[in-house]
Amino acid sequence: MKIVRKRSKIHGNGVFTTAPIKKSEEVVEYRGRLMTHEEADEEYGGLDSGHTFLFSLNDQYVIDANVRGNVAKWINHSCAPNCKAYVIEDEGGDPRKDRVVVEALRNISPGEEITYDYGIVVDEPITREERRLWACRCGAPKCKGSLLTYKPVVKKRAKAVARVAA
Repeated sequence: MKIVRKRSKIHGNGVFTTAPIKKSEEVVEYRGRLMTHEEADEEYGGLDSGHTFLFSLNDQYVIDANVRGNVAKWINHSCAPNCKAYVIEDEGGDPRKDRVVVEALRNISPGEEITYDYGIVVDEPITREERRLWACRCGAPKCKGSLLTYKPVVKKRAKAVARVAA
C-alpha cells in the first residue's frame, strides 16, 4: 500500500502518500460495517452529529468505518481534491455488495495528503450550527467553508402532451 495515516494540517488525522501515485490509480477501498441509512440515522443522529465515518453506498446502504474500517476513513475533505471517491456497483445487482473506491484525479507525489470532496449535498438551507459542525478547513483558495453543499430540490412543471386521435 502506498499510503499511511499521519497527523494532518487539515483536520486531526489524514492519509498521506509514501510513494508516487499515478492519475486514475486506485488508492484505497473505503471499508467498514454495512448498515441501512435508517440504522445510521438512529445510531449517529443525522447531520446534527457532525463528524462521522459514514459513506453513503447507495439508496439503501451506508458503510460505517467506525466498525471494521480501514485507513480510508482518515482521508480528509478538500474543496480542491487530488482524488475522487466513487461507487462500483455489484455486477449481480446486489446493493449490499457495492464498493467505494478512492482514485487519483492527478499524479500525486510522495508526502502529499490524499483528499477528496465528500460531496455531502443537503436540500434544506444550511443552518449556522450545521455550518459550524461541518466546517471545512482544507485551506484551498476557493474553499466553500463547509463540507455541506446546499442544492434545493427543483420542482419541475409538468408538461401537457398532445394526443392525436388516429
